[in-house]
Amino acid sequence: MTNRGDRREPIFRDDRDRHCFLETLGQACAKTAWPVHALGLMANDFPLVVATPKGNLVTGMKWFLGTYAARFNRRHQFFGHRFGGRYKALLVDAVSPGCLRTVCEYVHLNPVRAQLLATEVSLRDYAWSSYPEYLKPPSRRWRWLRGERWFGELRLPQDRPAARLELERQMEEGRRQEGGGEEWAAIRRGWFFGANELKRQLLAQASERVGAQHYGAERQESGQAKAERLVQEELASLGRQESDLAARRKGDPGKPR
Repeated sequence: MTNRGDRREPIFRDDRDRHCFLETLGQACAKTAWPVHALGLMANDFPLVVATPKGNLVTGMKWFLGTYAARFNRRHQFFGHRFGGRYKALLVDAVSPGCLRTVCEYVHLNPVRAQLLATEVSLRDYAWSSYPEYLKPPSRRWRWLRGERWFGELRLPQDRPAARLELERQMEEGRRQEGGGEEWAAIRRGWFFGANELKRQLLAQASERVGAQHYGAERQESGQAKAERLVQEELASLGRQESDLAARRKGDPGKPR
């Protein structure tokens, strides 16, 4: 998920704000039991990969963003909104191999795409990311960062020095191969990232209860899924196949409407 500053203004003015943000996130994780898999602080957004085992994303984000905004405003003597509306959430298929890995890599390579690092500067030198935390021993990381899932997806089951060196090698290689960004389109623009079968199941569930919390793409896809299901149900009730429709003229009373 991510959110942007109101009117695209920076959500951090200095490193003290960034430390405040991280402290507030840690408190939110303690309240909600969220494990964080990846995080990157940019100028006016913060891509965050988090699991919600208790299904409390909405209430947790309300507390987290509201608390940080209040602390930021108090410190800088500002008033009003800090963030530009509701956060954007991308649902990630955590079961299908490679999905979590891809999303974590997307977040950790953000400074490269934003051209915040010179070519000769290591990716680990971007301090406001969970990536350099992964290169530390577990006891020295942010306590709410959970590394076992990403290490597992990278086929590095042992969180040891050799595994962390291999992680850095793979990430620097990925950095060199970073293209124009179209390979990340499904993450940037979509509402779901994962296997098509799970997506179909989610659309079938959402088609009956789409509300204001859903985004345009999700609303459109769930509407299409509902329409397709209704057509299939009508065809089944008439004892016909979808291929029969093409053989009937337009306006035929036997066509489902």
